[in-house]
Amino acid sequence: MLRRATVADADALAGVARATFEETFGTLYSAADLATFLEQHNARDWAAEVADPAFAVLVVELGHTLVGYVKLGPPRLPFTPKTNAIELRQFYLLKPWQGSGLGPRMMDWALDEARTRGVAEIYLSVFIDNERARRFYVKYGFKDVGKYAFMVGNHADQDIVMRKTL
Repeated sequence: MLRRATVADADALAGVARATFEETFGTLYSAADLATFLEQHNARDWAAEVADPAFAVLVVELGHTLVGYVKLGPPRLPFTPKTNAIELRQFYLLKPWQGSGLGPRMMDWALDEARTRGVAEIYLSVFIDNERARRFYVKYGFKDVGKYAFMVGNHADQDIVMRKTL
């Protein structure tokens, strides 16, 4: 089931955020850098964002277990939007559910939510070596517009910034 997150989901969102990042990227970083980064995914911060109308969070819940989420929010990437914009800040689904058809449903929600908010552009960033994610975003019409250093602790990764005009 796909549904809007509530503040009551904050603990589960924090857990899924940590789990999806670790399973996707955990082997790329030192334990210290990974721990520093994962501290950002805490229930207190999730609760604040879910309660903030500037954000929109969708959860993917199977049974009573969260297995993925999408988060839209105010742009914070190092770019200058040409028009009113929103950022697709996070888009994660645990590996057992990747390829299940949930990803397209999640993206459809994100694009519909952005349009409902009246924005003209949606931005995201993706790790340069995450080919699967990059192909997924290109399929939805996102185009590369630049690169930036994404920090995981003290480790700088190269991410690609992508934009889609709505």
